[in-house]
Amino acid sequence: MQPPFRVEDSAGAAERRAAAVQRQREMTGVDEALIDRVVEAFYARVRDDALIGPIFADRVGDWGPHLAQMKRFWSSVVLASGVYQGRPMPRHLPLPIDARHFDRWLTLFQDTVRDLCPPQAAAAFMERARRIAESLELGVANAHGVLLAPGERFRAPSPPWTEDA
Repeated sequence: MQPPFRVEDSAGAAERRAAAVQRQREMTGVDEALIDRVVEAFYARVRDDALIGPIFADRVGDWGPHLAQMKRFWSSVVLASGVYQGRPMPRHLPLPIDARHFDRWLTLFQDTVRDLCPPQAAAAFMERARRIAESLELGVANAHGVLLAPGERFRAPSPPWTEDA
């Protein structure tokens, strides 16, 4: 018995993927060179940011591999290229982040794409960035035992106040 979802023509699948990626490039104005510029500029801003910079600094020792992974991620997200194979949610769940951090991430990202991209490309990046931020915030909240209602934002619990603090 043959598996029900067997790909008979992998070369044909690769051609279809390439055609789909090309359509996304044409529809959005985004290509790999623009993704490269956006990721490099965005993470330069992140590293300099007082709120989210330290979170990255504590976890990213070598920026080269991280930037390469983020370029693959954005290629997959915006162009549907399929070159990213990671799982971002588990990487974000243990981070000390909440709505403030996601808002700052979005602000820095929006400033970056506004500065570097034509309006259509910036809109394509931001549509996806907003969905990503919302999904990650929901996941982080859930990992803290908080089930957010529609429109509700996650605030990380503060440590209890003590006289010694």
